[in-house]
Amino acid sequence: MEEKYIELLLKGCLKVSKNTPLFISYDKLCSSFVEKIVSFATNLGLNDIYLDMIDSYEEHDILLNSTNKEIENNPLFDCSIWDKYAKKNGAFLMLVSEFPNLMSDIDPAKMAIASKKRRDTKPYYRDAQMKGDLPWCIACVPNEFWAKDIFPDSDNPVEEFWSILAKICMLNEKDPITTWNKFLTEQTKIQEKLNSMQITKLHYTNSLGTDLEVGISKDALWNGASNGKYIVNMPSYEVFTSPIYNKTNGIVYSSKELIYNGLEIKDFYLKFKDGKVVDYDAKKGKDILKEIIESDKNTCYLGEVALVNYNSPISLTNLVFKSTLLDENAASHLALGSGFNECLKNANNYTKDELQEMGLNQSSNHVDFMIGTKDLTVKAETKDGMVTIMKDGNLINFES
Repeated sequence: MEEKYIELLLKGCLKVSKNTPLFISYDKLCSSFVEKIVSFATNLGLNDIYLDMIDSYEEHDILLNSTNKEIENNPLFDCSIWDKYAKKNGAFLMLVSEFPNLMSDIDPAKMAIASKKRRDTKPYYRDAQMKGDLPWCIACVPNEFWAKDIFPDSDNPVEEFWSILAKICMLNEKDPITTWNKFLTEQTKIQEKLNSMQITKLHYTNSLGTDLEVGISKDALWNGASNGKYIVNMPSYEVFTSPIYNKTNGIVYSSKELIYNGLEIKDFYLKFKDGKVVDYDAKKGKDILKEIIESDKNTCYLGEVALVNYNSPISLTNLVFKSTLLDENAASHLALGSGFNECLKNANNYTKDELQEMGLNQSSNHVDFMIGTKDLTVKAETKDGMVTIMKDGNLINFES
């Protein structure tokens, strides 16, 4: 199964070819899996492979025992090597392996400094990523600590995690790449219908108290996991676009906890006026939520709206994975921070300031949070009037 996964990531998601520079970021606990990736990639003819390994436990100790200034100056958080490989037109594979509660004793302000240093030291990569100019993919790899947290009663939690991962990534299929391509073809039909509707506003409601209106540009484009290029999240079950940053009003409640830099934010709401978060609270992690909202001048605005069926394969596991990659594909979600160039017609022809004026939010951050529930309703204001596009948490009227 691991070999199928590796083949899917390299050939199906990143579409690497001979001599493609490959950049792999991962945690030390995933080293044995990464060795298999390197072997597979080498056999494909890749000869420039950079391994960007972190040790989450070492990082924890540094953050715990360092001053803010020391964190700012620590080379551990310098990501300039990412720019070097982006300029080589490399392919980026980011392997996520979570460590629940590891960072619970770390000051959120310190986490914010480290996160900002990482963002600010790879500007070329981030710009190329947002423009869709390079192949990148985020995928998860189970570790024993994460697996035990998700499957506390299991005799073999890592094996159980891999079994679940196989289902939601379609690794049990004879040819996962072909299966994903078929799925993405069907997903593209949904995107095309959304685009044809010329949506100018979305209205979200559910029993949690969400009552939110989000403005959508007439030049907005709905996208999915691939759009015929690369699969940037594995797995991915969303269709998404970027809203007009200053046209969101109302209140939205989270439906799942958000793990940000290893810290948990739970049961929170955001209230918007003219696009900006003007009020918020959380039963747990309000200080972390504050760090996100204030991380730069535009992270308090939305950069993404995404629709995900409540009966998606990840949702049907009835698990909360405490990882944005997986949990965002179990529920409809929004994102604070930067919008996507690919979600606005001809966006790459404009400067960042011009894009902001056109309504596409520009920020150094992008933080997804889940809002989908089994009773979520989404109505769209279209060229033909108001149309319900999601009911009981699932898209409706999009069948072929």
